[in-house]
Amino acid sequence: MIRLTPFLLIFLALAALPSAAHALSSDTLRVEVPETAKKQGEFFSVRVSGERTLPSLWFMERTYTLFRQPDSSWRAMVPVENLTKPGGYALLVRTASGERKIPVLVKPNNRKIQYITLDPSKQGLKATETEKTRVKAALLTESPEKLYTGIFLRPSPGRTSSLFGLKRSYDGGPVESYHKGIDISAPEGTPVKSTAKGRVVLCGTVSEGFRVHGNTVVIDHGQGLTTIYMHLHTIAVRAGQLVERGEAIGTVGHTGISTAPHLHWGTYLYGTSVDPQLFEGKSF
Repeated sequence: MIRLTPFLLIFLALAALPSAAHALSSDTLRVEVPETAKKQGEFFSVRVSGERTLPSLWFMERTYTLFRQPDSSWRAMVPVENLTKPGGYALLVRTASGERKIPVLVKPNNRKIQYITLDPSKQGLKATETEKTRVKAALLTESPEKLYTGIFLRPSPGRTSSLFGLKRSYDGGPVESYHKGIDISAPEGTPVKSTAKGRVVLCGTVSEGFRVHGNTVVIDHGQGLTTIYMHLHTIAVRAGQLVERGEAIGTVGHTGISTAPHLHWGTYLYGTSVDPQLFEGKSF
Protein backbone atom coordinates (compact mmCIF):
# COMPACT_ATOMS: atom_id res chain seq x y z
CA MET A 1 0.00 0.00 0.00
CA ILE A 2 1.37 3.44 -1.01
CA ARG A 3 1.23 6.01 1.75
CA LEU A 4 0.64 9.60 0.49
CA THR A 5 2.36 12.37 2.36
CA PRO A 6 0.41 15.57 3.14
CA PHE A 7 2.57 17.47 0.64
CA LEU A 8 1.76 14.99 -2.15
CA LEU A 9 -1.95 15.13 -1.34
CA ILE A 10 -1.94 18.91 -1.66
CA PHE A 11 -0.01 18.74 -4.96
CA LEU A 12 -2.48 16.24 -6.46
CA ALA A 13 -5.46 18.32 -5.34
CA LEU A 14 -4.07 21.45 -6.97
CA ALA A 15 -3.27 19.58 -10.19
CA ALA A 16 -6.90 18.49 -10.48
CA LEU A 17 -8.17 22.10 -10.43
CA PRO A 18 -8.57 24.23 -13.60
CA SER A 19 -5.59 26.38 -14.44
CA ALA A 20 -5.68 29.47 -12.24
CA ALA A 21 -4.16 31.59 -15.02
CA HIS A 22 -6.73 30.33 -17.52
CA ALA A 23 -9.62 31.07 -15.21
CA LEU A 24 -8.29 34.56 -14.45
CA SER A 25 -7.73 35.38 -18.13
CA SER A 26 -11.17 34.09 -19.07
CA ASP A 27 -12.77 36.15 -16.31
CA THR A 28 -10.93 39.32 -17.27
CA LEU A 29 -11.38 39.01 -21.07
CA ARG A 30 -13.89 41.62 -22.06
CA VAL A 31 -15.31 42.18 -25.56
CA GLU A 32 -17.38 45.28 -26.24
CA VAL A 33 -19.51 45.77 -29.35
CA PRO A 34 -21.71 48.81 -28.56
CA GLU A 35 -24.04 48.29 -31.53
CA THR A 36 -24.70 44.77 -32.77
CA ALA A 37 -27.01 45.70 -35.69
CA LYS A 38 -25.56 47.57 -38.67
CA LYS A 39 -26.63 48.31 -42.24
CA GLN A 40 -24.74 47.32 -45.37
CA GLY A 41 -21.84 49.75 -45.81
CA GLU A 42 -21.52 50.52 -42.09
CA PHE A 43 -19.10 49.01 -39.54
CA PHE A 44 -18.97 47.34 -36.13
CA SER A 45 -16.74 48.81 -33.45
CA VAL A 46 -15.02 46.04 -31.49
CA ARG A 47 -12.96 46.62 -28.35
CA VAL A 48 -11.15 43.87 -26.42
CA SER A 49 -9.67 44.46 -22.97
CA GLY A 50 -8.02 42.29 -20.35
CA GLU A 51 -5.48 40.80 -22.75
CA ARG A 52 -1.76 41.55 -22.92
CA THR A 53 -1.18 39.80 -26.23
CA LEU A 54 -2.86 40.47 -29.56
CA PRO A 55 -6.24 38.68 -29.82
CA SER A 56 -7.57 37.26 -33.09
CA LEU A 57 -10.76 38.60 -34.66
CA TRP A 58 -12.92 37.00 -37.37
CA PHE A 59 -15.97 38.22 -39.26
CA MET A 60 -17.46 36.44 -42.26
CA GLU A 61 -14.43 34.12 -42.59
CA ARG A 62 -11.97 37.01 -42.74
CA THR A 63 -9.49 38.00 -40.06
CA TYR A 64 -9.14 41.62 -38.91
CA THR A 65 -6.21 43.15 -37.07
CA LEU A 66 -6.95 44.58 -33.65
CA PHE A 67 -4.83 47.62 -32.81
CA ARG A 68 -3.44 48.57 -29.41
CA GLN A 69 -5.02 51.65 -27.78
CA PRO A 70 -3.57 54.06 -25.15
CA ASP A 71 -5.65 52.39 -22.41
CA SER A 72 -4.06 48.99 -23.31
CA SER A 73 -7.24 47.70 -24.93
CA TRP A 74 -7.41 46.45 -28.52
CA ARG A 75 -9.76 47.93 -31.13
CA ALA A 76 -11.00 47.31 -34.66
CA MET A 77 -13.64 48.96 -36.83
CA VAL A 78 -14.96 45.99 -38.81
CA PRO A 79 -16.57 46.88 -42.15
CA VAL A 80 -19.82 45.42 -43.49
CA GLU A 81 -19.39 45.24 -47.25
CA ASN A 82 -22.21 46.96 -49.15
CA LEU A 83 -23.32 43.78 -50.92
CA THR A 84 -23.32 41.59 -47.79
CA LYS A 85 -26.50 39.53 -47.63
CA PRO A 86 -28.70 40.84 -44.79
CA GLY A 87 -29.09 38.44 -41.87
CA GLY A 88 -27.44 37.13 -38.74
CA TYR A 89 -23.68 36.70 -38.41
CA ALA A 90 -21.12 36.56 -35.60
CA LEU A 91 -17.94 38.32 -34.55
CA LEU A 92 -15.45 35.84 -33.07
CA VAL A 93 -12.68 36.97 -30.73
CA ARG A 94 -10.12 34.37 -29.70
CA THR A 95 -7.23 34.62 -27.26
CA ALA A 96 -4.82 32.18 -25.69
CA SER A 97 -7.19 31.90 -22.74
CA GLY A 98 -10.55 31.57 -24.48
CA GLU A 99 -12.93 33.01 -27.03
CA ARG A 100 -16.07 35.10 -27.30
CA LYS A 101 -18.70 34.90 -30.03
CA ILE A 102 -20.92 37.97 -30.43
CA PRO A 103 -24.05 37.58 -32.58
CA VAL A 104 -24.59 40.54 -34.92
CA LEU A 105 -27.21 41.55 -37.46
CA VAL A 106 -26.67 43.05 -40.93
CA LYS A 107 -29.62 45.09 -42.20
CA PRO A 108 -30.32 46.24 -45.79
CA ASN A 109 -29.57 49.87 -46.68
CA ASN A 110 -32.16 49.83 -49.49
CA ARG A 111 -30.08 51.94 -51.87
CA LYS A 112 -31.54 52.32 -55.35
CA ILE A 113 -30.10 51.98 -58.85
CA GLN A 114 -28.52 55.09 -60.37
CA TYR A 115 -28.60 55.35 -64.16
CA ILE A 116 -25.66 57.29 -65.59
CA THR A 117 -25.13 58.50 -69.15
CA LEU A 118 -21.53 59.19 -70.02
CA ASP A 119 -20.15 61.66 -72.52
CA PRO A 120 -19.29 59.80 -75.75
CA SER A 121 -15.61 60.56 -75.17
CA LYS A 122 -15.73 58.56 -71.92
CA GLN A 123 -17.96 55.68 -72.93
CA GLY A 124 -16.28 52.30 -72.79
CA LEU A 125 -13.41 53.47 -70.57
CA LYS A 126 -12.01 50.66 -68.45
CA ALA A 127 -9.65 50.88 -65.49
CA THR A 128 -6.05 50.04 -66.35
CA GLU A 129 -4.16 47.35 -64.45
CA THR A 130 -1.86 50.08 -63.17
CA GLU A 131 -4.61 52.05 -61.44
CA LYS A 132 -6.44 48.97 -60.17
CA THR A 133 -3.29 47.49 -58.64
CA ARG A 134 -1.97 50.71 -57.12
CA VAL A 135 -5.31 51.85 -55.70
CA LYS A 136 -6.08 48.44 -54.19
CA ALA A 137 -2.67 48.24 -52.53
CA ALA A 138 -2.99 51.76 -51.11
CA LEU A 139 -6.48 51.15 -49.69
CA LEU A 140 -5.31 47.96 -47.97
CA THR A 141 -2.72 49.87 -45.91
CA GLU A 142 -2.79 48.88 -42.22
CA SER A 143 -0.27 50.97 -40.29
CA PRO A 144 -0.42 50.45 -36.50
CA GLU A 145 -0.26 54.11 -35.43
CA LYS A 146 -3.56 55.98 -35.10
CA LEU A 147 -2.85 59.32 -36.78
CA TYR A 148 -6.35 60.82 -36.78
CA THR A 149 -7.83 62.72 -33.84
CA GLY A 150 -10.92 64.85 -33.40
CA ILE A 151 -13.80 65.12 -35.84
CA PHE A 152 -13.56 64.22 -39.51
CA LEU A 153 -14.02 67.13 -41.91
CA ARG A 154 -15.97 67.28 -45.14
CA PRO A 155 -13.13 67.50 -47.67
CA SER A 156 -14.81 70.00 -49.98
CA PRO A 157 -17.75 72.40 -49.88
CA GLY A 158 -20.63 71.60 -52.19
CA ARG A 159 -23.78 69.56 -52.60
CA THR A 160 -23.78 65.80 -52.15
CA SER A 161 -24.80 64.75 -55.65
CA SER A 162 -24.55 60.97 -55.23
CA LEU A 163 -24.76 58.77 -52.14
CA PHE A 164 -22.68 55.80 -51.10
CA GLY A 165 -23.99 52.34 -51.99
CA LEU A 166 -26.08 53.22 -55.04
CA LYS A 167 -26.10 50.43 -57.60
CA ARG A 168 -24.92 51.82 -60.94
CA SER A 169 -25.87 51.29 -64.55
CA TYR A 170 -23.80 53.09 -67.19
CA ASP A 171 -25.37 53.99 -70.54
CA GLY A 172 -28.26 51.59 -70.03
CA GLY A 173 -26.02 48.62 -69.31
CA PRO A 174 -26.39 46.02 -66.53
CA VAL A 175 -25.76 46.84 -62.88
CA GLU A 176 -22.22 45.60 -62.28
CA SER A 177 -20.99 47.81 -59.45
CA TYR A 178 -22.01 50.20 -56.72
CA HIS A 179 -20.87 53.68 -55.69
CA LYS A 180 -18.02 53.31 -53.20
CA GLY A 181 -18.13 56.82 -51.80
CA ILE A 182 -20.08 60.05 -52.06
CA ASP A 183 -19.86 62.68 -54.81
CA ILE A 184 -19.56 66.32 -53.82
CA SER A 185 -20.52 68.67 -56.64
CA ALA A 186 -18.31 71.79 -56.79
CA PRO A 187 -16.71 74.03 -59.45
CA GLU A 188 -13.40 72.97 -60.93
CA GLY A 189 -10.54 74.35 -58.86
CA THR A 190 -12.39 74.24 -55.53
CA PRO A 191 -9.88 73.28 -52.79
CA VAL A 192 -9.95 69.67 -51.56
CA LYS A 193 -8.72 69.10 -48.00
CA SER A 194 -7.74 66.03 -46.03
CA THR A 195 -10.61 64.86 -43.84
CA ALA A 196 -8.18 63.97 -41.04
CA LYS A 197 -4.50 63.74 -40.23
CA GLY A 198 -2.71 61.03 -42.18
CA ARG A 199 0.08 60.06 -44.54
CA VAL A 200 -0.26 60.18 -48.32
CA VAL A 201 0.26 56.67 -49.70
CA LEU A 202 -0.76 57.26 -53.32
CA CYS A 203 -0.74 60.08 -55.86
CA GLY A 204 -1.94 58.76 -59.22
CA THR A 205 -2.43 60.79 -62.39
CA VAL A 206 -4.18 60.40 -65.72
CA SER A 207 -0.79 60.46 -67.43
CA GLU A 208 0.22 57.42 -65.36
CA GLY A 209 -2.80 55.43 -66.54
CA PHE A 210 -5.53 56.49 -64.09
CA ARG A 211 -8.16 56.61 -66.82
CA VAL A 212 -11.19 55.80 -64.62
CA HIS A 213 -10.17 57.23 -61.23
CA GLY A 214 -8.65 60.34 -62.76
CA ASN A 215 -6.09 62.24 -60.72
CA THR A 216 -6.26 60.50 -57.34
CA VAL A 217 -4.91 60.81 -53.79
CA VAL A 218 -5.13 58.11 -51.08
CA ILE A 219 -4.35 58.93 -47.45
CA ASP A 220 -3.60 56.42 -44.69
CA HIS A 221 -4.99 57.58 -41.33
CA GLY A 222 -3.74 54.55 -39.43
CA GLN A 223 -5.22 51.38 -37.92
CA GLY A 224 -6.91 50.20 -41.10
CA LEU A 225 -8.58 53.48 -42.12
CA THR A 226 -7.82 55.07 -45.49
CA THR A 227 -9.55 57.74 -47.59
CA ILE A 228 -9.57 58.34 -51.33
CA TYR A 229 -10.08 61.56 -53.32
CA MET A 230 -10.79 61.09 -57.04
CA HIS A 231 -11.29 63.06 -60.29
CA LEU A 232 -9.02 65.86 -59.06
CA HIS A 233 -7.95 68.71 -61.32
CA THR A 234 -4.65 69.21 -59.51
CA ILE A 235 -2.70 67.36 -56.81
CA ALA A 236 -0.85 69.40 -54.18
CA VAL A 237 0.84 66.63 -52.17
CA ARG A 238 3.32 63.82 -52.73
CA ALA A 239 3.48 60.18 -51.64
CA GLY A 240 4.95 59.80 -48.14
CA GLN A 241 3.91 63.29 -47.03
CA LEU A 242 2.26 63.71 -43.63
CA VAL A 243 -0.81 65.96 -43.89
CA GLU A 244 -2.87 67.57 -41.18
CA ARG A 245 -6.65 67.61 -40.93
CA GLY A 246 -7.92 70.39 -43.19
CA GLU A 247 -4.67 70.66 -45.19
CA ALA A 248 -5.16 71.21 -48.94
CA ILE A 249 -4.28 68.15 -51.00
CA GLY A 250 -5.58 69.25 -54.42
CA THR A 251 -8.53 70.77 -56.26
CA VAL A 252 -11.87 69.53 -57.58
CA GLY A 253 -11.70 68.35 -61.17
CA HIS A 254 -13.37 66.43 -63.97
CA THR A 255 -10.74 63.77 -64.74
CA GLY A 256 -11.39 60.06 -65.28
CA ILE A 257 -14.97 58.79 -65.60
CA SER A 258 -16.83 61.91 -64.54
CA THR A 259 -19.97 63.58 -65.85
CA ALA A 260 -19.20 67.01 -64.34
CA PRO A 261 -16.68 68.61 -61.97
CA HIS A 262 -16.97 66.96 -58.57
CA LEU A 263 -15.03 65.22 -55.82
CA HIS A 264 -15.48 61.52 -55.22
CA TRP A 265 -14.67 60.95 -51.54
CA GLY A 266 -14.39 57.40 -50.24
CA THR A 267 -13.59 55.92 -46.82
CA TYR A 268 -12.19 52.41 -46.45
CA LEU A 269 -11.63 50.06 -43.52
CA TYR A 270 -9.18 47.21 -44.16
CA GLY A 271 -9.65 47.84 -47.90
CA THR A 272 -13.47 47.63 -47.80
CA SER A 273 -15.52 50.71 -48.68
CA VAL A 274 -17.87 52.11 -46.05
CA ASP A 275 -20.14 55.15 -46.11
CA PRO A 276 -18.10 58.39 -45.69
CA GLN A 277 -21.10 60.08 -44.07
CA LEU A 278 -20.53 57.83 -41.05
CA PHE A 279 -17.34 59.83 -40.42
CA GLU A 280 -18.20 63.38 -41.41
CA GLY A 281 -18.48 65.55 -38.30
CA LYS A 282 -17.75 62.63 -35.95
CA SER A 283 -14.76 61.34 -34.01
CA PHE A 284 -13.65 57.79 -33.28
